[in-house]
Amino acid sequence: MAKATVRDLVVKFHWNQVAGTSKALKRPITLPDINRPGLELAGYLSHSQTKRLIVIGGKEYRYITEQMDEIQQRRVFEFVTHADTPCILLTGSHVCPPILKEISDRKDFPVFETKTKTSQVVVNVTNYLDELLAPATLLHGELVRIYGVGVLITGTSGSGKSEIVLDLVKRGHQLVADDRVDLYRIHNTLVGKTAQVISGFMELRGVGIIDIKRLYGITSVANSAEISFEIRLETYNPSVAYDRVGLGDKQYSNYLGIPVLKMVIPVTYGRPMATVIETAVTNYLLQQDGFDSAEVFEELVLEEIEKNRSEEEEEVKAAAMQNAEPLN
Repeated sequence: MAKATVRDLVVKFHWNQVAGTSKALKRPITLPDINRPGLELAGYLSHSQTKRLIVIGGKEYRYITEQMDEIQQRRVFEFVTHADTPCILLTGSHVCPPILKEISDRKDFPVFETKTKTSQVVVNVTNYLDELLAPATLLHGELVRIYGVGVLITGTSGSGKSEIVLDLVKRGHQLVADDRVDLYRIHNTLVGKTAQVISGFMELRGVGIIDIKRLYGITSVANSAEISFEIRLETYNPSVAYDRVGLGDKQYSNYLGIPVLKMVIPVTYGRPMATVIETAVTNYLLQQDGFDSAEVFEELVLEEIEKNRSEEEEEVKAAAMQNAEPLN
């Protein structure tokens, strides 16, 4: 099944169909790119990407009506109504040329008109198709917006992720996804969502399914979030040397080719994990703003060590002078 069809665009942007039948709306769209067919109209048909949606704006329309005769139009329009081409859109209130309509109706090829400006159409359609055709994967975990940051919370099943997220929601943060996180790569950023049917719902062991939006208000749920930070919860293991200062090498996860900063936090009974996670996110925001608490602490420690060393050297020098025999 195609991820996107011409019908998706018509539903989204309400274009006026002037050629082709409703069956033509089932044509698949596989590329988010737009083709402004200047070279094709000029007769250069080699190496043309036939899978891109075609947009005919003011310049193309004037070239068709003022420079192309009927034979040229038939040759080019037969080519641009290719079986792989999703559709043709005329922008800025331009009407479909009669020859293009004749060929499109014969081939059941969809042609549309819109009053929207060409530049706006290109931006809107490209952005929409980028999201619709974005590479995607499924992840087991939680996604919460904490202080505006999309935080992915992962860990083994039964580690208490849902309970911790519920505590975060009660503190005013937003749930995006519980248990199932759909990841999309959009415009070189990682965006997380969840299936619409389970959006706003959470499963709690021993309680069942709860509706977060009804329990804590409409602002307690967000439809999506750009993922910037991952917190991996692990059961505390006394044999593991956890980073206690924050000066170790930074860890990253990779999702759909995008690196995401990761922090591993051990979970122990009675530890206030919601507070710990809030603190970790606050510290992350400070780091993004150029302030690293661990580095500042290290500098203070080094300064103190240097100060103590200088004082010791001065004391040694003073003692040496006192012990020196006076000259006769």
